[in-house]
Amino acid sequence: MDADTPPADILAPDMPAFEPIAPELRPSLRDLPSVDLVLRTPGGQLAVDRFGRLPATLAIRVALDEVRACVLAGQLASLPTPDHVALAAADALEHGARASLRPVFNLTGTVLHTNLGRALLAEEAVEAAVAAMRSAVALEYDLATGRRGERDDHVRELLIDLTGAEDATVVNNNAAAVLLVLNTLGAGREAVVSRGELIEIGGAFRMPDIMARAGVRLVEVGTTNRTHPKDYVGALTEATGLVLKVHTSNYRIEGFTREVRAVELAEIAHARGVPLVNDLGSGTLYDLTRLGLAHEPTVREAVAEGADIVTFSGDKLLGGPQTGFIVGRADLIEAINRNPMKRALRVDKVRLAALEATLRLYRDPERLAARLPTLRLLARGREAIASRAAALAGPVANILGEDFTVDVALCASQIGSGALPLETLPSAGLAIRPAGAASGGLLNALAASLRDIPVPVVGRITEGALLLDLRCLEDEAGFLDSLSQLVLPA
Repeated sequence: MDADTPPADILAPDMPAFEPIAPELRPSLRDLPSVDLVLRTPGGQLAVDRFGRLPATLAIRVALDEVRACVLAGQLASLPTPDHVALAAADALEHGARASLRPVFNLTGTVLHTNLGRALLAEEAVEAAVAAMRSAVALEYDLATGRRGERDDHVRELLIDLTGAEDATVVNNNAAAVLLVLNTLGAGREAVVSRGELIEIGGAFRMPDIMARAGVRLVEVGTTNRTHPKDYVGALTEATGLVLKVHTSNYRIEGFTREVRAVELAEIAHARGVPLVNDLGSGTLYDLTRLGLAHEPTVREAVAEGADIVTFSGDKLLGGPQTGFIVGRADLIEAINRNPMKRALRVDKVRLAALEATLRLYRDPERLAARLPTLRLLARGREAIASRAAALAGPVANILGEDFTVDVALCASQIGSGALPLETLPSAGLAIRPAGAASGGLLNALAASLRDIPVPVVGRITEGALLLDLRCLEDEAGFLDSLSQLVLPA
């Protein structure tokens, strides 16, 4: 609730249509308590102590203006007490003070939900980030020599070890990585790419637009569904700056299709002395088939196939903070790091600390799935999730009351953030339906109420039910505690 909308149940209760109170029966506005009187009440003093005198005063004025408007509209037969006005003002201040970037329970069924922040960080990464926030750190300082260092050095050797590349650098996301690579290697020159790989992802990121911003002239080859080696060979000229391969991570073209594999493309590009850039998008350092998922190309595979530069994300399948990686040939990485744009796209000490801690977990692949939240959530089996759903169905039904039914439901989760778009994960959750006649309006109202509790619950409405997919629920006690503060829709 905003500060300019005091709680209606205190000042102007919601009522069915009625005849306005006659003017002669309305309370006198002369009897409206003063701001000073409201400030002197216990509630007013608490508001001052918690939020400061000026915010409390402004909130009280807003509350009194609301009372005045209700009296003039014939909606109040009597004036609220100064205590009630103070309570309304304090409640509005409390709601206004809530952070907008709030933790939520992601029960949408999408593990890497872009709108909900994508990957959850491992505890090791959280601790490293907090330590970096609390202290000065050797960000660009070489403790061995006492001289200036490079911030990329904190993760460079880890990335080289995990990918097999000659060198590596990091920027603030993969879109920045692609932009920087294109600008460094292809500004004023041509970039050859298959029409079937000119992707658009969320937030209106369109590869042709990024190429134009990078100063690269786009050369499209092949058709939407079929591109052959000869298409690339015929497009390479003295003006070619690079060949670009883009992993279509957020869609699939099926049927009569043909693409040129990266290993073939590397041979074609290298024969003409042109670098091959392979944008993996989401990217992964871990073989997802170990979790029973479909194969997603790993960065090490892309490097081994001959790509001169590989770009990928840190906050998706890798399970770290938002970052973009550029790995590959040492001479090209050196050129990329000299680009003035690199400074504008660099990461800060907090993300770098979390990233280093995340990458270190990959050195122990046998325990990685248990320690990294993204992989742990992807690995959860339907049977275990359904068992949790059965245990929670009763408590949730008790909280929601007789107006709703709560049933255990089988469902399918998805990875999200463009990774394996056709791959679903067998899951389970709670299906909440109105107990009476079907009412989409009541479900929408319940979903809105769930978004207004201390730790909001975000699910999805499907097939006449509000579905809470429990794949990503690990704090069951916290979930029930927040749900217990739900105000049910009327």
